[in-house]
Amino acid sequence: MEVPVGKAQQAYELIESMITFLDLAPGRLVSESMLMDLTGFGRTPVREALQRLANQGMVEINPKRGVLVAELSIESQLQLLEIHRCLAELTVRLAARRADSAQREAMIQHAEVFKKFTGDDIRAYRTLLNKGQALMTAGSHNQFLEMGMGPLVAPSVRFWFANLRDPATELRSAADLQTAMLKAIHKQDPEAAAKATLQYYDYLLESALRVLQDR
Repeated sequence: MEVPVGKAQQAYELIESMITFLDLAPGRLVSESMLMDLTGFGRTPVREALQRLANQGMVEINPKRGVLVAELSIESQLQLLEIHRCLAELTVRLAARRADSAQREAMIQHAEVFKKFTGDDIRAYRTLLNKGQALMTAGSHNQFLEMGMGPLVAPSVRFWFANLRDPATELRSAADLQTAMLKAIHKQDPEAAAKATLQYYDYLLESALRVLQDR
């Protein structure tokens, strides 16, 4: 039985999606009232969502001016990847050791979905990415990893999506690495899972450094 998602969480997901997919462009100034209209949620859920987004560095809240959508920052991306890389490696190692049979079966099924992914639909890819991350984190059986990993994903993915040069090719490459991570966990192989994870973050790092070189 699925646990109902609270209004603040729903508001967060909607606003985060708007920012990630650049429906709310970097540098844009918005108001709580505008976001209430866009999401259909009241002031309290929107305010709670904005506080979470501010903690992630996705927005800057100024009581007098409004809410500023944060600019994309290569420096922030590089710092995020440093931390995310370490936590992700720990997550997959633990998942490979601790995930139960039902969780491992869900991972191999999701790996097949990733394997079949084609095209340049970043929204569809993000949905797959979120589910894969949730499966691996749950498989680690460490609640604090979820607390640590969660806030890092959205700003990092936002930067990567915004700087894709060849979306179909780059999403396919990333999906292959995600597939390898899930399959290794399913086989209960911590070393293979860690290797695939580090390759994935090497790929994201190369993408970020390419942006830096293009400046």
